[in-house]
Order: sequence, then C-alpha cells, then structure tokens
Amino acid sequence: MTDSVPISRAESNKQRLRADIIEAAFETFSEQGYHQTGIADIARRLGVGHGTFYRYFQNKRDIFEHVVQDVAIKLSQLLVDDNAPAVATSLADYRAQCQRIAQRFMDFGCANPRALRLIMLEATSIDAAMTEQVFKMFGVTGKVTAAYLQNGVAQGFFRPDLDVNASAQVVVGMIQGGVMRYLAAPDDEAGLQRYVDAAIDMLIMGMGQPSTPTSGATPA
Repeated sequence: MTDSVPISRAESNKQRLRADIIEAAFETFSEQGYHQTGIADIARRLGVGHGTFYRYFQNKRDIFEHVVQDVAIKLSQLLVDDNAPAVATSLADYRAQCQRIAQRFMDFGCANPRALRLIMLEATSIDAAMTEQVFKMFGVTGKVTAAYLQNGVAQGFFRPDLDVNASAQVVVGMIQGGVMRYLAAPDDEAGLQRYVDAAIDMLIMGMGQPSTPTSGATPA
C-alpha cells in the first residue's frame, strides 16, 4: 500500500482555482451558450484576469472540453451507493432503483436546464472532435447501463437470453429522448413523469422474466 503524498498549500490553491474556473465556465456557458461566451465573460464572473485564465487553459475550446468532462463526472456521481449497478437483487429492486435514478436525473436537469441544452444541442456544433467526445460520453453511458442489465441477468430477474449491450443502447436512447422532451417542454413536469413511468414499464416488461412479478407483490 502506497502512502499518499500530501500536496503543498500553493498546489492546493492552484487546484481549487482551476476547479473554480471550470465551475464559472460551466455557469457562463450554460447561461449564454458556447458561441456567445468569451474568455472575458468567464474571467469577469470569477473576478480574475485573462492572464490567470490562460495559466490554466489554452482557450475557450479547451475549457469547454473540461466543462463537458465535469458534467459527465457530476452525472456519474448520481449512480453510486444504492444506485450502483450491482445493488438490485430482484425486479422490484430494479424498478425502485430506476425510479430513484430517474428522479435524481430529473432533479439535476431541473437545476441545470441550460447545461443539458449545452451538451445535447450545442456541443456537437463546435467541431468534429467535440462531437466525437459527446458520442464517447454516450458510449460510456451505454457501458454503465449494460452493467445494470448484466446484473439483472446474473441475479435471475432478467431473461437469460437478454442482449445486454444492444438493450443498453436502447435504454440510452430512451434517456436521450427524455432529455429532449424535457428541453422541449421544461414546465411540463407531469408529462415528463409520465414519460419516465412509461419508459420504466417498458424496461420491466421487455427484459424481466415472464414469471417474475414486477411490482414486488407475491404472485397468486
């Protein structure tokens, strides 16, 4: 076991300022959009000079890439503890887990609606490399989703013949559809909830074992 090396106060301050710049960029891009945002806008929000910004990031494109990565990290943090892939041991557990995850994602979306628009609609208009990065992010989402489905197969509450990888891509498509629906009508909370409920029902009925109760009730 290797002991961690403590960092100096100066290095700690640098890391904190770098994180603060990314957060300021996230907020500014979310409010104004990528193309309407300049380095001066980000620096002004944080109260630092251009020189400070350029000590940490090369340009606007560079920091936007870090913002996208930071959003991906924030979303991945919603999938820990009771929402981790290997937690569910029954179809009822999986349904409850889906509902918890959906609620956390909806809470994140409601708190950061412009950020979702930034990632889903604007990032792919920047350049081919950024478009590829967004697609890779969805690819990682597919792999994580496949882990949930593989757990269901291993636990016996999903069909043993389930194609977990292909099914995971379908689930990712449903998530993307839900995000686009929210962006189109952010005030329609009831409609979004119906979408989520319908999506979960389709997952349960489509992947669950035919003889497995889906509601946690004891079969007659």
